[in-house]
Amino acid sequence: MPRAILCILDSVGIGGAPDASKYGDIGSNTFGHIAEWAAAGDANREGLRDGPLKVPNMDALGIGAAIRLSTGKLPPGLSASARGGRFGVGREVSNGKDTPSGHWEIAGVPVPFDWGYFPQTEPTFPPELIAEFIARARLPGILGDKHASGTTIIAELGEESIRSGKPICYTSIDSVFQIAAHETHFGLDRLYEICQIAFELTAPLMIGRVIARPFVGEDATSFKRTGNRRDFAIAPPEPTLLDRNQQAGNQVYAIGKISDIYAGHGVTHKMKGTGLAQLFDKTLDAMEMADDNAFIMTNFVDFDSEYGHRRDVPGYAAALEYFDSRLPELISKLRHDDLLVLTADHGNDPTWQGTDHTREQVPILVFSPSLSQGEIGIRPTFADIGESIAHWLGLAPGRHGKSFL
Repeated sequence: MPRAILCILDSVGIGGAPDASKYGDIGSNTFGHIAEWAAAGDANREGLRDGPLKVPNMDALGIGAAIRLSTGKLPPGLSASARGGRFGVGREVSNGKDTPSGHWEIAGVPVPFDWGYFPQTEPTFPPELIAEFIARARLPGILGDKHASGTTIIAELGEESIRSGKPICYTSIDSVFQIAAHETHFGLDRLYEICQIAFELTAPLMIGRVIARPFVGEDATSFKRTGNRRDFAIAPPEPTLLDRNQQAGNQVYAIGKISDIYAGHGVTHKMKGTGLAQLFDKTLDAMEMADDNAFIMTNFVDFDSEYGHRRDVPGYAAALEYFDSRLPELISKLRHDDLLVLTADHGNDPTWQGTDHTREQVPILVFSPSLSQGEIGIRPTFADIGESIAHWLGLAPGRHGKSFL
């Protein structure tokens, strides 16, 4: 009986979104630009990587062909045709360029509303919101109250947060309210507690997520975010692919931050992991455990959080090469009727201005030992991905999207 494994390479866009002008992202192309910089020698870092981008396994699955289909241009070092499986391009119809919008639509539920956002002012949060948050959470106050990069603001305010007992609250261009605090000095459970309170207060504003950002270390030079991040998220407005497979009596493995993104809905097995290596290991573990008709879904967040937002081209290139180097392990574990899908939820071009996501189309790379190779074209909605997996697993069609299988 079939199973499906869906790997979300968080932020690995391939350019070309037709509505990119609405977001100031015309010309962004995460994968393509990384390949161009690497070919030009601009993605070298001593002790990390050098030279052209080396992703032979994704290239064989059609990443180069997908980028050419998306943008009309083949990046240097990649092939114009796939040598196994099917390739295509996903085009998002949901508003925004954030994590929930992309993931929900991939799972068959486009976002039918506009998210709430905080203004790019300082302070950025409504004073009445912060006053109620401080009162309900019994806090001496907060730090931050602005748009910021998480690693930067922790380095800036982490020592003061430890001294004062005040959490660091910040946001980004996305629909988020983020709270950073020290795992031991402030307390991890205490951080989760105040994030739950913040979520209750921000949900009426249609803020998609409140994110707990715990860190360790004793000073600005040693602070480091940990893998105990937790997202408190608004639930999808209708059943997703995860719900549908669970309701059919099948297993749903949510690896990384997947369970948080879907507010825990439709998940039978939740598996956390930190870093690309551990997330890949957890995916392989799930394949060993998964029964017939199981759905395994992993979010590889480091592409986005560690390299995209930080505009780290060499780091992003090395991460792509690492993921690619491990693909043969995953493919070797596929049963004859297993389906593997590689895609992304949005872009985050590390060569782009600013530090935020970029509105891009995404690759759709599909492989199974029992599937013929070919092109699936440019799909009009990410929901086609979810409907194709539903079709593979024998589920009834959903309300959005159409299977390309």
